[in-house]
Amino acid sequence: MKPTLIVLAAGMGSRYGGLKQMDPMGPNGETVLDYSVFDAIRAGFGKVVFVIREDFAEAFREGVGARFAERIEVDYAFQQLDDLPAGFAVPADRAKPWGTAHAVRAARDVVAGPFAVINADDFYGADAYRVIAEWFAAHGGRDDRSHYSMVGYPLRNTLSEHGSVNRGICRTDAGQLLEDVEEVVEIARGDDGVARGKRLDGSILEIAPDSPVSMNFWGFTPEFFGQLEEHFRAFLEEKGGELKSECYIPTVVDDLISRGAADCRVLETSANWFGVTYPEDKPHVVESIAALIEQGSYPTPLG
Repeated sequence: MKPTLIVLAAGMGSRYGGLKQMDPMGPNGETVLDYSVFDAIRAGFGKVVFVIREDFAEAFREGVGARFAERIEVDYAFQQLDDLPAGFAVPADRAKPWGTAHAVRAARDVVAGPFAVINADDFYGADAYRVIAEWFAAHGGRDDRSHYSMVGYPLRNTLSEHGSVNRGICRTDAGQLLEDVEEVVEIARGDDGVARGKRLDGSILEIAPDSPVSMNFWGFTPEFFGQLEEHFRAFLEEKGGELKSECYIPTVVDDLISRGAADCRVLETSANWFGVTYPEDKPHVVESIAALIEQGSYPTPLG
């Protein structure tokens, strides 16, 4: 079975100031999403599922999804605040959804086989899709634990010069299996050039520039949805009453690894990552895509 690509596209991009998933970046009006789906198709993916908010579904279908309908199977899932396991309710004053793990959970009814997860506004590079597709082809079975994967990038290649970012900081063993992943928020270089961020408990962490980080490019098999449901229920029991608590994919994976329920291989890629967290990041993305076109990595127009 060809893998499915789940694209997390429910955010409006509050720091960016608009719906950056639809913002042209290529020379012929291509968006970052256009390049992501193009790379997925040529790597052998057979379906793409866009996780979006229902209130901009029509605009997204017409402005984004329709462009791919003739080249790959397209489906949609809605990340809804009240989409919770039985027995749980949304706190009265909560306005935002429950994080990236909740977004992946939204696709549980439209994904049947192996799947990758990406952010809609991140450019991961063609080689990243190739290495994860090769991993899917070589790791179809399950034994005493689930086997997952993640494309890793060095922290220094994922920071923004225009503000802080959130990253999953990874630690691996000699065999490139993930030992743990920690969600660290508000990461930025200080005046001394050192990158620091906040752990979820509020403590400050200094991070080496070559530390592998998760850019939310994951490879999973279908049993992940059941494991995610179990973790999400535990999360809601502990933090469901907090108005801004979020359940992150790296935290779910870290829990599975610590319990011996899964392992996760960190895949190395020669691709360059870049993203548009802030409006000031856009010129760099536009220039980087133009350079890749000049090198022959992409046709223009993308087609």
